[in-house]
Amino acid sequence: MKKLSQLNLFRALSSRNFTLYFIGRAVSQFGTWMQRTAVIWVVYSMIHSAFLLGLTVFAEQFPSFICSIPGGVAADRYNRYTIIKITQITSMLQSVLLAILVLSGHMVVWAILLLSVILGIINAFDVPARQALINDVVASPTDLPNALSLSTATASLAQLLGPALSGIVLSAFGAGVCFLLNAASFGAVILSILLMKLPAYVPKKTNKRVLADFSEGFTYIKNTPGIATMVMMLAAVSLLVLPFNTVLPVFAKVVFKGDASTFGYINSFVGIGAVAGTIFLASRKPGAHLKQILFVSTVLMGIGLICFSQFKNFFAAMFFAAIAGYGSIAQFTISNIVVQSDAAANMRGRTMGVLLMAIFGMLPLGSLLTGAISERIGAPATVLAQGITALAIALVFIGFLTKKETILKAE
Repeated sequence: MKKLSQLNLFRALSSRNFTLYFIGRAVSQFGTWMQRTAVIWVVYSMIHSAFLLGLTVFAEQFPSFICSIPGGVAADRYNRYTIIKITQITSMLQSVLLAILVLSGHMVVWAILLLSVILGIINAFDVPARQALINDVVASPTDLPNALSLSTATASLAQLLGPALSGIVLSAFGAGVCFLLNAASFGAVILSILLMKLPAYVPKKTNKRVLADFSEGFTYIKNTPGIATMVMMLAAVSLLVLPFNTVLPVFAKVVFKGDASTFGYINSFVGIGAVAGTIFLASRKPGAHLKQILFVSTVLMGIGLICFSQFKNFFAAMFFAAIAGYGSIAQFTISNIVVQSDAAANMRGRTMGVLLMAIFGMLPLGSLLTGAISERIGAPATVLAQGITALAIALVFIGFLTKKETILKAE
């Protein structure tokens, strides 16, 4: 572990607790992407509707938007380790229920949507607690950006390999096995939490009501312009650009005349770019110009989406899918690093809750919008418009992203 920590890329792994967290999340993320791919493919195979694809994403993510602030308050008020144990167990049960529905032959769209809503509520409490927990398990505050980048890298690697594996399992064994594998993966997070050596939890004393905590979180962000601007940019990108993955099944089946494996490959090429992006971010030294990197990444995402939407050759399109994935991964990763590094310790859970509102609130609305527009003008034209929009957003925020005083400094 000491040898790993000597490398700039893996320096956060010098902490035993973070290493356990990292391994547990890596296993769980593979299962998550397998289930996510299987759910989208099953829905599109049952009813060939781009709008219904958007509705499926909306059903999972919009509840996270509604509950993200309560989730952030819970992460600040209560034991984050206990919250994560509860969310992992309930997520496991959700996956088991999906598997039972499929294997028993009772899979219907309304049941998928209902279970997606339940998962969205669970995630609203899981993600703020899990993100805030990283601060507690790293060995040094200066390792936080690296730890956050490595955590994102696990999701990116899962996005690379999970959909491809899901496509193989879908073709060979069906969606039910994908859901069972995801259910089993949650045990990795529970085990990693149990193996951590953590200080005894000391309940926080507060006389404030929950609504007062809500208000305090918003006021804090309003009075912190750097965080507020970052949240606004993430919200714009999440609404208008990142939902491009909503219509990837249409590209797989209609544009490229493929099947579940084709859909998995497209997701995997997006994941290749995402993995490259997270490795690049994780290797940055403290003091890196992260916001300038975000500007360049947003431009690359726009160019990647524009070219992906227009190329009919599968291999050429996959190259630009990877470029889009490279640019898109920086959106939440850099926003997360900047917000967690700049936020006061007692406000970290609530600021993360608001940041998650920006993505969980806008992504599902954007997915509905993307699905509806795609029904009218087609998936290629929709993704073309999203690429152009990414370039426009980069220009709107260019002043904020490129000024010298936005350099992230090590604590």
